[in-house]
Amino acid sequence: MLNQVQHDVIGKTMNIFEERTYRSQFNTERFSGFEVKHLETDLWIGIDPASYKEEMQEVALAKMKTLRQTFDDYIEKEPFFKKSLKPFQPSDFAPEEAKEMAVAAEKAGIGPMSAVAGLFAREIGEELLNNFSINELLVENGGDIFVSLINELVLSVFAGESILSERIGLVIPADNEKMGICTSAGTVGLSLSYGKADAVVVVCNDILMADALATAFGNKVKSPDHVEKVIKQAENFQEIQSLLIICEDKIGIKGDNEIKILK
Repeated sequence: MLNQVQHDVIGKTMNIFEERTYRSQFNTERFSGFEVKHLETDLWIGIDPASYKEEMQEVALAKMKTLRQTFDDYIEKEPFFKKSLKPFQPSDFAPEEAKEMAVAAEKAGIGPMSAVAGLFAREIGEELLNNFSINELLVENGGDIFVSLINELVLSVFAGESILSERIGLVIPADNEKMGICTSAGTVGLSLSYGKADAVVVVCNDILMADALATAFGNKVKSPDHVEKVIKQAENFQEIQSLLIICEDKIGIKGDNEIKILK
């Protein structure tokens, strides 16, 4: 299947972010895709064609609404969870999902909302896997991706104006059943970042950890000179399978996943 296609794209540009037209580049032969939207959450979900069922859209939307309501109810009682840019310890009454986000964010040294996109991708992906027989699944939430694969997947990295944009392919193997691939950038997209990286991609089994670390590392890359330093800092996190940083014409790579030159 992979030999019949080039790659799928992770990352996004600022001028196409609202319509998320980068989604048109996902592999439509490998995945039957659909979008699910509720309030600010906008997911693209890909299912292998043999497993796809129309009712999956209803199940995904219902889970999305329930999860959003859970967080709205909680944040109304503890608004600092949403506002904090530093590690925050939720109260005992917080939902388990919020506590999970806080744990991942604390390890990364930033606020708990840094893991919210990954959480929504994972929870809705797990809901589909629990309710349907699915061979392959991909849930994309603004550049953060939860996957369950039976064949390897090659993802190209969009990195804004960098000459390396879409020239680097990250190979996601099928030997790990579920994992997260999360992207942060200071030069593209609308997500909050204090850095200047064109792309920071983190791969972990735990998508919440990948999401939080992508943001944390992205905040630290202020120039191409910082790439090597941040790659070194990543050695402290055993959870990382792979880390890829692009800043202008500089690239830093750490981890086990194969890298391919696409162009």
